[in-house]
Order: sequence, then structure tokens, then C-alpha cells
Amino acid sequence: MKAVLCKAFSTPFQLSIEEVPEPTAGPGQVLIAVKAAGINFPDSLIVQGKYQVKPPLPFTPGMEAAGTVLAVGTGVEHLRPGMRVLAHPDLGAFAEKVLAPAHHAYQIPDAMNFNEAAGFVLAYGTSYNALKDRAQLKAGETLLVLGAAGGIGLTAVELGKLTGAKVIAVASSAEKLALCEQYGADELIDYSHEDLRERIKQITDGKGIDVVYDPVGGAYAEPSIRSLARYGRYLVMGFASGEIPKIPLNLMLLKTSSVVGAFWGQFVANEPQRNAENMRELFALYNAGKLHPHISATFPFEQVAAAIEHVAGRKVLGKAVLTFD
Repeated sequence: MKAVLCKAFSTPFQLSIEEVPEPTAGPGQVLIAVKAAGINFPDSLIVQGKYQVKPPLPFTPGMEAAGTVLAVGTGVEHLRPGMRVLAHPDLGAFAEKVLAPAHHAYQIPDAMNFNEAAGFVLAYGTSYNALKDRAQLKAGETLLVLGAAGGIGLTAVELGKLTGAKVIAVASSAEKLALCEQYGADELIDYSHEDLRERIKQITDGKGIDVVYDPVGGAYAEPSIRSLARYGRYLVMGFASGEIPKIPLNLMLLKTSSVVGAFWGQFVANEPQRNAENMRELFALYNAGKLHPHISATFPFEQVAAAIEHVAGRKVLGKAVLTFD
């Protein structure tokens, strides 16, 4: 089978596509014929050796895939060959076939196509866990989403509205904000030419934000924290800007507010049953027509480097996927 290989930590354009041995499903595993694979911002960091975890070389990148089950290992009862599934292996999705832990694979709704499925689990799983479990967002509260047109940001806008919150979307262009508005954002802030704190004051009548959802980090973290309401929660989601902000902790004291980490990968590893429950709830919302995965770009398998660069350069709206024919 063909697979993308990272043989040295470097740019995505140093990746190669090569023939590798086909894996075999062991106990508790599922082997999937990949039809589409989601591209995520961490993919760029992993192949450059800049992610929290450096896998041993060589390795195949890719953190989410959709396709059909080819085989299951012993002990796997909820999946069988021929099922349409999505999965989030730790790595390996950028290949014609991928092994995944069976408890990281889920049968997808009949109406969901493979491209949608490939971009579903990380984005919606991350945002649902962050807003529901970590921030405990409630109806009537105000949610500020930074990087709101990105892969996880757009799902936060959508899920925030379904929760009954007032959603303020923050992005860097009119095109991105227009998409956020389509997904239900009540207010829009273009931080390329608007002052973030002043606009938040105007929108909230000086009351501030109940929950900040921040996958960006960098220069906009502190003004967002300064804009928190009393008992506000600042969700640490990631650092797409490349800069991990240093926050004066006295701000949390003065605001009686909280910094809340939301690391979905650890949630999946440590609380698999709660994660499975979340996935069932997300699929139910999809089947009810309340979730609309936005796939703005597809790339053939052979263009994996261009696909990763497209996402890393923040050109993508929603999600981008690799397709396998």
C-alpha cells in the first residue's frame, strides 16, 4: 500500500509517498481502507518536529480518517468489515490503509459522506468537549471565538449557538467573518483593523465575555482575558499563532475568572466512555440537521504537502481533506 512518510523533521515538501507493508489488525484494533483524511494544523507541527510529541522516525502523519472497515482484531465487537467509519488514530491517517484503536473508531451516519466524516471528529470532538465539559457554557452566556473560521473555531461558533449562547466571532477577513455569520455568529469582529477590546466593550455594553475560546494564542490572548466578565472562563485550546502567551495572573484575580485547559486528546485517552457519549450526541445533532461540517478544500493524496501548507498558512475555511481514489 502507499503511505506518506516523514523521514526527517522538515517542511511538508520533504515528505515522500512510498510503498510500505500493509498493517494487520491486532487485538482491540481496526484496519480501515482510507477514503479521505482530515488535515489539521498540528500536522504541520508534527512533520517539523515542533509538536508536543515527536514520534520516532520514519512515521506516517495524519490524525483523522474516514473509510470502510477491512478487518478487526480480537475483542472488537462494535465494528465489522464493510462498515463506514471515521477514526482518529494517533498517527498514520495519510495512507491508503490505517490501523486505529477500535475505541477511536465510530460508525458514521448514513447521510454523512467520507469528506465530511474525515473532518468531523477532531473539530467537533474538541469543541464539544471544550464548551460542554470544560467551560460548561450555558444558554444566555456570551462566547467569544478567536480564529472563528478555522477548523475548530467554526465548530465552536456552531455549537455555541446550539447551546443558546450569544456568539461573537473574531477573524482576520471579511470572507472568514461572512462564513461565521452563516454558521450563526451574532456579532463579528475583524481584528485586522478593529480594536478587539473596544469592540467587545461595545458589543457587551461593558459587561464582558463569559467564555473565551482561544485556539490562536499570541497577541490577542491578553486583551481577551482583560475582556472577561466576572466568573469568566478563558479556554486554552492551542497556539496557531506560534506564540504561547504569558499572562499576568493578577488579571484572573481581579476578574474572579478562570484559565481552563482543554486538551481533547487527553480527554479521549483518560475518559473514553465520556468521549464515546459525546460522539453519540454529536452524531445525533448531525442526524437532526443541526451540524453542517464545512469542507472548503479537497486535495488528492499526492498533493499532501500543498494540503498541509494550505492549512498551516491559515488559508482554509473550516476543514480541508485529502482524498483517496
